[in-house]
Amino acid sequence: MREWGGAFAGVRSRLLIGYFLLTLCITLSSVWATFKIFCALEEQQASKRLQGQIGALQQRIAQNNPTQMTANVLVNTLEQFIASQVKNPNEYLFLVWNGQLYSAHHDRLPLWLKSNSDLIRQWAQSTPSNVPFVREGYIIRVVEPLQINGQTGAIVGLYDATMRYQMGETTLALVVKVTIAMMIGFMAIAWLAAGRILAPLRQLTDTARTITETDLSRRITVEGTDEIAELTLTFNQMLDRLQVAFTSQQDFIKDVSHELRTPITIIQGHLELLGDDPEERQATVTLVRDELKRMNRFVNDLLLLMRAERPNFLRLSVVELDTFTQELFAKAKGLAPRNWQLEAVGVGEVLCDRQRITQVIMNLAQNAAQYTSIGEAIAIGSAINNDTVCFWVRDTGEGIALEDQERIFDRFARGSNSERRSEGSGLGLSIVQALVKAHYGYIELFSRLGEGATFTVFLPRERMDAIAQSQENQLRFYESTVNSRRRSPHSCIFGKGIPR
Repeated sequence: MREWGGAFAGVRSRLLIGYFLLTLCITLSSVWATFKIFCALEEQQASKRLQGQIGALQQRIAQNNPTQMTANVLVNTLEQFIASQVKNPNEYLFLVWNGQLYSAHHDRLPLWLKSNSDLIRQWAQSTPSNVPFVREGYIIRVVEPLQINGQTGAIVGLYDATMRYQMGETTLALVVKVTIAMMIGFMAIAWLAAGRILAPLRQLTDTARTITETDLSRRITVEGTDEIAELTLTFNQMLDRLQVAFTSQQDFIKDVSHELRTPITIIQGHLELLGDDPEERQATVTLVRDELKRMNRFVNDLLLLMRAERPNFLRLSVVELDTFTQELFAKAKGLAPRNWQLEAVGVGEVLCDRQRITQVIMNLAQNAAQYTSIGEAIAIGSAINNDTVCFWVRDTGEGIALEDQERIFDRFARGSNSERRSEGSGLGLSIVQALVKAHYGYIELFSRLGEGATFTVFLPRERMDAIAQSQENQLRFYESTVNSRRRSPHSCIFGKGIPR
């Protein structure tokens, strides 16, 4: 009983029942209105026909000599007129004169009229009225005055519409029954169809109930191309994103734990072995400070990655590209003794966050210096192409394998081909990508093993908020700068200008 109650309390039941009642009311109202219109038309046509026959009978009587008019003459005239003019067996004409009712229908009067002498006497006493006709039950009556030899009488016309009305009522009842039967059948089919259509929603609900923080693998089968299928697909895509985010979060926690555990273990081990030797104590203190600084840099990098995903992270200002590029080159030269080269300087104004772009170029320059040796070349440059600004850092180091290029911007990722162990946290290039994406730009990496690597940062010159407001503008910016460039099997593109 509870299941049935829940079934009828569902959205499907309420919609179908409401639609059924609404349709039934409209149908019944339409059928009843049609029947009433039929009755009105029937009455108007019958009264018009009776009035025409009465008028013709009046003219026929007037053609005779009124002074010689007797009851027999009236009856004969009535009989002749009925025989020639009244063809409908349900129509009757009567004469009322001197208080008497004269009829020529005695042989074919209906039983209800023959046996109702009171009704006949009532008609014998009828007088003309201002209404064109009177309906009594199924009988339509028309009364017109008659003047003969100064005596007033009347001509009474009757139309028995019993059969017509009964047929109409029978038809009305049949239409209502057929309509209800068809609607019930339709509702049954609609019930099954709605259940089939809404089945993905029930699956969605059941799937949502089974999803836990440790199991996001359930998916709903997508069938068709309608709105329900689109909703199902969107739900599955949401689960995919949640699963990726959950997996990424787990990996992130593991990586953070690992990165923090190492310096903590180092600090703990040295403190446990700390002796009374002053030189040993000083060395331990120096080592602990270095590890604490590394942990502090690691935490600051994590905080920076988190802040970069928030709105209003950037502080935009107009920057002169040539001056800005020369400042970046001057700062990079102090990172390491390398063959630093200022390859090109763009001229024009750029809207960007000066501090964050400086951080981007310095991270790329530091990365280049880390994987090059003394005397090897590192080039820095900038340029403006239409509405696009680009910065690049090129080195002649060991290069990056293509399989590593696909993951090098991931958090805590390091190149597998390098024999050098970075002292950083593995977040440098992740920070670079996050800052570039915050500017609605992207990064292009071109590298071959043994030939070095080139990191190119592309940024839009127009306002960042204008880029953000239009997905079409984002796509246009990406296509105008990426698709126009010659692609290489040794290059990868990251970001596509859409921040997380």
